[in-house]
Amino acid sequence: MASVYSCRECGTNLNLNATHLFPSDFYFDAGNKGTLSFACVDATKFRFEKEDKIRPFFETLDYWGIQRKRTKIKCNSCGRLVGYIYDDGPPLTDSPGQLHFGPSQVIPRAPRYRFKTKTLQIASQT
Repeated sequence: MASVYSCRECGTNLNLNATHLFPSDFYFDAGNKGTLSFACVDATKFRFEKEDKIRPFFETLDYWGIQRKRTKIKCNSCGRLVGYIYDDGPPLTDSPGQLHFGPSQVIPRAPRYRFKTKTLQIASQT
């Protein structure tokens, strides 16, 4: 039984595949209630806008930053904000990185597409 993920505002099928969904206990989703993270999405269903915020954020217990760069994900049909793209997914390489600095500073990371569950309409398909 597969799930169909649609925009709550306009009802457009967002073509999100449950096989690309990260488990809820994965290291970056463990404490985030009300969100779903995917490894990849169909780019034709969304508009992407860069965002650059200057405010403190925590990546791990030992690493924090001031400037967070992320990308807004908006529904291509209605323009509603449905989530964000973060570059803190699983490492693309097995290397600990140059000089063993913090995780996002030297280790190339895969993009993570995080959607707010309140902006999605989730239906089961048989």
